[in-house]
Amino acid sequence: MKTEQAPIPELSPDDYDVARPEPSALVESLRAFGYSLPTAIADLVDNCISAAARNVWLRFEWDGAHSFIAIRDDGGGMTDVELVAAMRPGSKSPLEDRAPGDLGRFGLGLKTASFSQCRRLSVVTKTKDDPCVARCWDLDYINTAGEWRLLKKVNQHRLTGAGEEIAQQGTIILWEEMDRVTGSARTDDKSAYNRFLEAIEEVKEHLAMVFHRYLEKRGGINIFINGRQIGAWDPFLRGEKATQELPSEKLFCKGVHLTVTPYVLPHQSKLTQDRHRAAAGPQGWNAQQGFYIYRNERLLVPGDWLGLGFQKEEHHKLARIQIDLPNNMDDEWQIDVKKSRARPPGYLRAELKRIAKLTREQAVQIYRHRGKVIARKSSQDHVFLWQQKSRHGKYFYEINREHPLIQSSLREIGTDKIEPILRLLEETIPASHIIITSSEEPDRMSSPLEGAKYAEVRPLLQKIYDSFQKNGFSRDEIFDRLATMEPFSQNPEFIEAFREEPEGGI
Repeated sequence: MKTEQAPIPELSPDDYDVARPEPSALVESLRAFGYSLPTAIADLVDNCISAAARNVWLRFEWDGAHSFIAIRDDGGGMTDVELVAAMRPGSKSPLEDRAPGDLGRFGLGLKTASFSQCRRLSVVTKTKDDPCVARCWDLDYINTAGEWRLLKKVNQHRLTGAGEEIAQQGTIILWEEMDRVTGSARTDDKSAYNRFLEAIEEVKEHLAMVFHRYLEKRGGINIFINGRQIGAWDPFLRGEKATQELPSEKLFCKGVHLTVTPYVLPHQSKLTQDRHRAAAGPQGWNAQQGFYIYRNERLLVPGDWLGLGFQKEEHHKLARIQIDLPNNMDDEWQIDVKKSRARPPGYLRAELKRIAKLTREQAVQIYRHRGKVIARKSSQDHVFLWQQKSRHGKYFYEINREHPLIQSSLREIGTDKIEPILRLLEETIPASHIIITSSEEPDRMSSPLEGAKYAEVRPLLQKIYDSFQKNGFSRDEIFDRLATMEPFSQNPEFIEAFREEPEGGI
């Protein structure tokens, strides 16, 4: 909302100096806002959405140091006057009232996001009733000329070569001389090329996350990268039956009610391996826990405890909380230029902390419940290979000699041959290494049988099945026990495939 401006006092030229910023110095400073390639491109997609685009096409073209990125939309486009205004740094005051669907704020996004990645920014645009117009910022030319000269000519050959054109109306943004993306890499530099491909994947994941609500809803937007449409990444797994949506709360802020909706995601055992891997998000399970701040359905903060005094811990990684903000609370929530950070006003901190604490406790219960089930089944069926024991106040781990496969091996091969091997395994568990890796890189820890195929697992299932059968268990009893036995309890598809084999095959 605009604030009342005090009247400008009458001054004579002797009372002031005009201190115009040095173009070459300022333009290099504008490159230092801290954008990554994904956040920079997301800022440009914001402009496409604000222009009522229904489709956004991103093109990444590798050519070493001459690589380029083009972003095209089918939005309303701009007139010549509007384009010049849009290219001007600080084209809008953050104090101005914005349209409800406007995702901008500072009037800097197009320029700062682009300058953070490239030294030449070109924009070609067309409205339905006006001719196509173009402008270009060339940072090297600005440094040489010493003036803010906005060029009227763009690299039309590059646009034509990329197959980029505006059919009826819309806008094309072209990044060239991408020193922050490709540097001076040669075209045949395979390492640089692979990094370029990795960067495309990072952009895809980021856009799928930031704009997932636009991608999901009918009448939203479609985003394509090099011709392939990207899907949405829902951080709350609302399509999963085991996801818990806790009661929403309304918090009063700046004259309106904000909706806060906590979610507790399913335990790993309730998801397929592919689904669990995808649900981790671009940064991994631990990093993605916390509050998700949305502004006009655009994700700003993808998982953060907002300085409320909580740490990102393993047992709380299933806790994710959604908050929706309108676009007139940027100052209240300290939204930054990159639209990647937010801090709640002081008067909301206690309520948000209370909600966070309750959600975190519920997330921990998922693990506690899982632990109770495991303990109960373990004591009943003796199906777990490792047992935790305590001696002189210290924990250690032993292989369960009652496990059917161990019992079978002891009988068939002999205790004197198997027991030394078991003892060696018990005494050489790399516990310290496991603890460090699990703490520092929890999302890189492989889950049981991850990536295994049924043909690889079947011999193990057959061996255990035979051991149970020799001990007098019926077929149904055996499959009941296999279903509670690690690692099969987390991979029920292998049990089902084994069960479906003909009786003679087993």
